[in-house]
Amino acid sequence: MRLAGPLRIVALIITMGLTWILVTILLGGPGGGLPRIQQFFTSPENSVTAEPRARKYKCGLPQPCPEEHLAFRIVSGAANVIGPKICLEDKMLMSSVKDNVGRGLNIALVNGVSGELLEARAFDMWAGDVNDLLKFIRPLHEGTLVFVASYDDPATKMNEETRKLFSELGSRNAKELAFRDSWVFVGAKGVQNKSPFEQHVKNSKHTNKYEGWPEALEMEGCIPRRSMAG
Repeated sequence: MRLAGPLRIVALIITMGLTWILVTILLGGPGGGLPRIQQFFTSPENSVTAEPRARKYKCGLPQPCPEEHLAFRIVSGAANVIGPKICLEDKMLMSSVKDNVGRGLNIALVNGVSGELLEARAFDMWAGDVNDLLKFIRPLHEGTLVFVASYDDPATKMNEETRKLFSELGSRNAKELAFRDSWVFVGAKGVQNKSPFEQHVKNSKHTNKYEGWPEALEMEGCIPRRSMAG
């Protein structure tokens, strides 16, 4: 009975020693710590190396634009549910979040030298007045960039003068735009040639992604400052 006390002390010392050795192996010394503990739970074949994320540049472009160029991205509306977006130099000019888009044609006018937004408006081409659109694009100054994104219906109210003005801004497709077509376009006042920045999908059973509407269009690129004005 008298040995019970000393034996308990010895047992306690041994237990503490073993505990200290175990902790030293797992957490102590060079290369120890959490990585060593993780080795017990992770086998080499199960380890996954995370791939680095692709870097995005202005307006989400995969590559930066050259100097003296403006980065842009335009997305047309999806059916009559998701509104269009117009981004320039990493600034959102028009979007549903900004609450400045609407059914019809969404147009942002930009200074072709500085890239400064001059004005942005939406024109209802189903039930609106086409004269409002004409008053907006008739008096443009030389070198003004014109960004256009359709939403729902871009063409019902279009007349011959409207189509001619867009053609003079560099559009190839303005003359054939029809009910519920999808259209994105970048043109300029004073352009000498047709714009390379235009996409058009007709509303037809062969192209419609949604019931009664073609798919949304997305276009991105780099515009040389004032280049489209000749």
